[in-house]
Amino acid sequence: MENEEKKLGVVSMTALVTGNMIGAGIFLLPSAMARLGSLSLVSWIFTTLGSLFLAFVFSKMCTLIPKTGGPYAYAHAGLGNALGFQTAYCYWINAWVGNAAIVLAGMGYLSVFFPGLANPMTACLVSIAVVWFFTWINLKGIQTASLIQLITTIGKILPILFIAIFGWFFFHAEYLTQSVNVTTPHLSSFDVITQGATLTLWAFIGLECATVPAGSVKNPTRTIPIATILGMLIAAGCYIASSVVISGMIPNEVLQNSLSPFADAAQMIMGDWGKWLIAFGAAVSCLGALNGWILIQGQIPMAAADDHLFLKVFAHRNKKGVPSYALIITAILISLLLLLTVSPDLVKQYKLIILIATLATLISYLYTPVAEIVLLRRGTFPYSRKSIIVAAIAIIYSLWAIVGAGTDVLAYGAVLVLSSIPLYIFVSKKD
Repeated sequence: MENEEKKLGVVSMTALVTGNMIGAGIFLLPSAMARLGSLSLVSWIFTTLGSLFLAFVFSKMCTLIPKTGGPYAYAHAGLGNALGFQTAYCYWINAWVGNAAIVLAGMGYLSVFFPGLANPMTACLVSIAVVWFFTWINLKGIQTASLIQLITTIGKILPILFIAIFGWFFFHAEYLTQSVNVTTPHLSSFDVITQGATLTLWAFIGLECATVPAGSVKNPTRTIPIATILGMLIAAGCYIASSVVISGMIPNEVLQNSLSPFADAAQMIMGDWGKWLIAFGAAVSCLGALNGWILIQGQIPMAAADDHLFLKVFAHRNKKGVPSYALIITAILISLLLLLTVSPDLVKQYKLIILIATLATLISYLYTPVAEIVLLRRGTFPYSRKSIIVAAIAIIYSLWAIVGAGTDVLAYGAVLVLSSIPLYIFVSKKD
């Protein structure tokens, strides 16, 4: 059991949530949404509301089940061993596969300062080195990792806030009113908002991160709900403010084809220095998210291994209480994935990896509210009609997000879920 004084408080856990949510995606989202039109900005409202209901569910569940493992612990308690294992398996895959995508995006931004990183193999090898560096940081203890997370979270928010504040001096309302719906063929307003919500959903992945290392948190039943809601709202505020401002700074036809909308906006505000500012902020954003997700990727399998639902090796802790073997094994898997997917097209490689990662997260987003309803109706915890309604809305939102993600994502998701069955049988026999 960790010393209470060494456990993480509200500030550290809020930084974990905000830092893990704000990764690489936000720096490209304005361009993607511009291809739908300014109406897609409404999607931020729906995604924020849907994610808020999910945040309420995770906040409630952590007070009912204050255990390390977050989504896994909740699914295990409410839905049993098989679906508990499936949740841990899918979430673990999301964490380390997503880390491969995050570090690749970071290399893309760092290439502004180090042109040699434009070479695919060089970028791959440096990415692997960065993964092992942050693995080493996390092996030194959760306090060290959380300090790095706090510093990088501040570093990534500042450039975004800079655009959100000073961009208003270059704002043109007509850029929004003249490009409400620019889809070809012309989509209905509902379809535009739905597609926009699918895009913005990826920016909210990570809202549940505070629930995962619950055993390392001071007063988890109070700290985790505050950090979850506060961290999500900080990230949402950054997303919405910056997206709206950029859409009013750059004409839609230009924004659609921009590969670096934040850099373009910063250049308008402060000249060539803007490009360097945003490249630095984006690189820090990626590295901070990588550090936070490496912390998470060791906690989930550790929690499942403690319940004999993952290989025993994942339960091993070092002297700092860190699941060292889980971190090392996962770092090896990330390194192999980076080597196996190396491509001259960095964006193509990034999209391939992130597709696998994002669909894995949606499993836990669906199972957690389902588990809450099961536990409440079973009488395990005091019945609450309000909690049932919130969980039901979270389920509907999760299903909408899964369906809206597209047929390719659903196909990969089916394969991922099915692959957990033989592994569960193996682990069960092992036990």
